[in-house]
Amino acid sequence: MITESHVDPHVFVVFGGTGDLMRRKLLPSIFRLGEQDRMGPKYKVLAIAREKDISNEQYRERARTALEEFVPESKDAKQWCDSCLHYQTIGDASPADYKRIKEYIEQLESEYELPGNRSFYLALPPGVFVSTIEGLGESGLNRSDGWTRLVIEKPFGRDLESAIELNRIVHKHFDESQVYRIDHYLGKETVQNMMVFRFANPIFESVWNRDRVKDVQITVAESVGVGTRAGYYDQAGALRDMIQNHLTQLLTLTAMESPVSLKADSVRSEKVKVLQAIAPIREEDVVFGQYSAGHVRDETVKSYLHEDGVVPGSNTETFVALKLHIENWRWQGVPFYVRTGKRMKQRLTQITVNFKRPPVTLFEPFDSAKVSPNAIVLTLQPDEGFDLRFEVKSPNETALIQSKKLSFQYAEEFGRLPDGYETLLHDILTNDQTLFVRSDEVEHSWELYEPLLELDVNVYPYRAGGWGPSASDQLLERGDDAWTLS
Repeated sequence: MITESHVDPHVFVVFGGTGDLMRRKLLPSIFRLGEQDRMGPKYKVLAIAREKDISNEQYRERARTALEEFVPESKDAKQWCDSCLHYQTIGDASPADYKRIKEYIEQLESEYELPGNRSFYLALPPGVFVSTIEGLGESGLNRSDGWTRLVIEKPFGRDLESAIELNRIVHKHFDESQVYRIDHYLGKETVQNMMVFRFANPIFESVWNRDRVKDVQITVAESVGVGTRAGYYDQAGALRDMIQNHLTQLLTLTAMESPVSLKADSVRSEKVKVLQAIAPIREEDVVFGQYSAGHVRDETVKSYLHEDGVVPGSNTETFVALKLHIENWRWQGVPFYVRTGKRMKQRLTQITVNFKRPPVTLFEPFDSAKVSPNAIVLTLQPDEGFDLRFEVKSPNETALIQSKKLSFQYAEEFGRLPDGYETLLHDILTNDQTLFVRSDEVEHSWELYEPLLELDVNVYPYRAGGWGPSASDQLLERGDDAWTLS
C-alpha cells in the first residue's frame, strides 16, 4: 500500500491465461504497469491454459486484440506483446504437464538471465484451486533460487470447512508469507486512503467512535444482473459472493483500530480483531431478497428466475442486508448496516458514517428548520472520493437550515486512477501483503457468516431498478433513520 517501488526481475505466471479475467483485467493492468516502468527492469509474462494448439505468436495476437479493446489509448501493444508474452499449455494438468511448465519457466529464466523470482496467479475457477496448488507443490514450483509468490482469487472457500481445507492445502506447499489472497476492492484508491483519511487527520479520527457516531452504513449496489455467471451464482448467492469478502473488507477497514505500524501483519491483525468483536448475527437482523422483473436505466430486464442457467424455482438470494454489532470500546452501541444487491437502481459503492444530532435542538422554534445529522461519505464507485455533509443557514431566511457538502474527487485532482488490479499487482511484486487477506481473517469471516447459510428465512422479491426489498428498511433503528445515499 505504502511501499518501496523496487521490483526484482521475475517471471509472472498466470494460470487461466486465456480466460476472461486475464483478458479484461490482468493483461491491461500488467501492460500499464510495464508502460510506467513499474513491472521491474526485466520480466516475462507466461500464460498457462488448457488449449494445446496455440503458439506464442497466436497468443500474442489475441493479447494485442484485447489490449486494443481495453487500453485503446495504447500505441505500443504489439511491441510489448512480442517482447514480454509467452504461452504454455497445461494439457491435462498431469505431473508430466507440470514438469514441462517448470522446464519452460527455467528456460525463460536462463535465456533472459532472470534470477528465479516467480509469481503464480490463479485466475481460475475455485473448483481447480486445490489441484493447481497441489500441482505446483508436487512439481517443486513452490520453491526456487529466488522468491515464489502465490496469488489466489476469491472465493476463499464456500463455508468454514472448505476455507479451512483450502488453507491447509495452501500451507502444505506454501508459507503464509508467500500467499496473496486478492480482493480487487482493496485496490481502489478510496479504500487505500482509508487509513490516511482516519489516522493522518485527527479532526476525523477524534469523532470516529461511539460518542459521536450514530450508525455506519455500507452499500455495494450493482445495476447488472447475474449475466453469464448464473451457473456459479445460483450455487453461491450474494452472501458468499459479496458479503463474506468485499463488504467485510470495507467493514474491517472502517472499524479497525490504528495499527502500531504500516507493516502488513500489523494492519491485518487489527482487521481480525474487528471480526472477533462482532456479535453473532441474529435472524431478525438479516434480510435476503431476489430481484424480479423491472427497469434499470430505462431498460426492461427480466427476473432472476428467468435468467439463463438459473435452476427453476431457485431460492438463491441476490440481495442481502445485515445489521451488525461490534462489541468493543470504540463501537459498542453503534449499529453497522451493510447491504448488497444485483439489479439495483444504480452501480454504487459507498461507506457512510452518520453522526449524532446536536444534544439540544436550538432551532426547534422555527417551523422551517430541521437539523440533519452530519455525515462523512466515502464513495468507491462510480466516482471515487469523499463528501463531508454539514448544516448551513440559508440566506435571507430567519433560520432555514439546509444541508450542504464539501467534496473531494480523486479524478479531478489526480487524473486517471489506476485500476484496482494495477495497484494490487504492483503490491505483489514489491512483496507488500497489506491489502491482501490473511488465512485467519478468512476463517474468522466464515465463522461469522456461516450460520446465516443455514437460516430458513424469507427471500423477499424486489423489483429490478429499486433499492431492494422494503424489509431491509425495517432493519434500521426506529425513528427517522433511513439508508443514506449521496
